[in-house]
Amino acid sequence: MSPENFDVRARLGDYSPRPRRKRVVLADRRGPHVPRVRVEVEERTGALEGLVRDLVEKQLRAALRLSGIVAVVLFGLPLMFWLVPSTGDAEVLGIRLPWLLLGVLAYPFLVVVGLMYTRRAERNEDDFLGMLEE
Repeated sequence: MSPENFDVRARLGDYSPRPRRKRVVLADRRGPHVPRVRVEVEERTGALEGLVRDLVEKQLRAALRLSGIVAVVLFGLPLMFWLVPSTGDAEVLGIRLPWLLLGVLAYPFLVVVGLMYTRRAERNEDDFLGMLEE
């Protein structure tokens, strides 16, 4: 039997009730109407262009600042172990310090820096939307 010729009501008979339609409601909107703000941002009026440029600069500053911290810490540790060889021989809980810092603790450090950037970026965007609503 092909899908084109398949009729559910004919297979069930005339006595079967028609299924009720369900109304699907998405989550209630609370707060500002975001699509209007997006349309205004995409139009880029004169005053709005300055606000968008300011947002982009804030995001770039935050990214560069945190990237600099990561670079100093992660490139500074091998430099420290090279300049002061005795720190490379130190052990903590039976693990040599270079392995502990660069092999284990570097990853939680990167996660924390990523979370810091995400929080900062969201705060910048919230400030931007707050300025648009004024």
